[in-house]
Amino acid sequence: MRVMRTLMLWLLPIILLCSFCSVAFWIFLSNNNVIPHPSSRIPQKSSETKSCKGCSKDNVLIAKGLENYSHKWKKHEANFKRFRSLLSSKCYAVSKAVVTKNNTPLGSNVIYDGERRKPLQVTQALFNILVKEQPFGNATWESCAVVGNGGILANSSCGEEINSAQFVIRCNLPPLDNRYEKDVGNKTSLVTANPSILHEKYSGLMERRRPFVESLRPYGQALLLLPAFSYGHNTPVSLRAFYTLEDFGSDSPLPVFLNPEYLRRLSKFWRERGLNSVRPSTGLIMASLALEICSNVHLYGFWPFNKHPNDNRPITNHYYDDRESKKNVHSMPTEFEHLLKLHKQGVIRIHLGECQPT
Repeated sequence: MRVMRTLMLWLLPIILLCSFCSVAFWIFLSNNNVIPHPSSRIPQKSSETKSCKGCSKDNVLIAKGLENYSHKWKKHEANFKRFRSLLSSKCYAVSKAVVTKNNTPLGSNVIYDGERRKPLQVTQALFNILVKEQPFGNATWESCAVVGNGGILANSSCGEEINSAQFVIRCNLPPLDNRYEKDVGNKTSLVTANPSILHEKYSGLMERRRPFVESLRPYGQALLLLPAFSYGHNTPVSLRAFYTLEDFGSDSPLPVFLNPEYLRRLSKFWRERGLNSVRPSTGLIMASLALEICSNVHLYGFWPFNKHPNDNRPITNHYYDDRESKKNVHSMPTEFEHLLKLHKQGVIRIHLGECQPT
């Protein structure tokens, strides 16, 4: 009995003390609205950082690009001649840009620039449809406009200025109807046609072919440049395009084939200058071609971002739709950066925003 009493005397103060501490702890939490802090081992990202991650990257690229841009452009003749001479000595566009009877003899092999282990022998049938010599000849055009399809051309009022160029190059069969004529013009000296477009829009020319011929009417008798020998699967559809125009296309564009040897040389030229994309885009290829055959080169519709450089307003990927390009093949911002450097050096002129009335 005495032991039990003694034990109770010891336990009672301990029980009372624990109860008091528990009550005090809960009163403290209630009065101070305490929220436990997160572990310092797990850093928390703010919602602002998450939501602006993509746009801040674009803003940096745009700001960096515009550092080399000036609306008050002036041609630097010495820089132009130096760059043109270097480009011509490496790529030979005047003699090699297009596959011809002169540079691709009967019985020789065409080496695909995308599949070098798979040569194509030049048969009599293939040789017969090649143009005899380069369509560019030895003449140099005074002024050339290379028209990309960027959304920056929408509401630009550049159509009249583009039409005033002596030689106009367009990329990948863009629409030229009345909806766009004010902004992009309608004059065409050369237009490219990617085989993927022939598959998507015209079922690879395996069905009705007249719609394809009719769609080319806006380009008049321009050169139709086909990359028939980039990959093996491009050859059959490109040949079908050639034969379709031969069969149905009076007063239509003249189909010619882009030379894979020229493409290899051009890819190497730009790689040596830091461009590491899988292959140059059509826009860069055409800008490079223009630099060899034209005295004054102007670029329109070259802007690889979805914000306008003047006021940051959203713009579409193309002046006629918002379809995205294949970013895993081409490096558009990097290409544009190289072109901007040439703009800054007075070699080539890039037009951004609205064109001034002439």
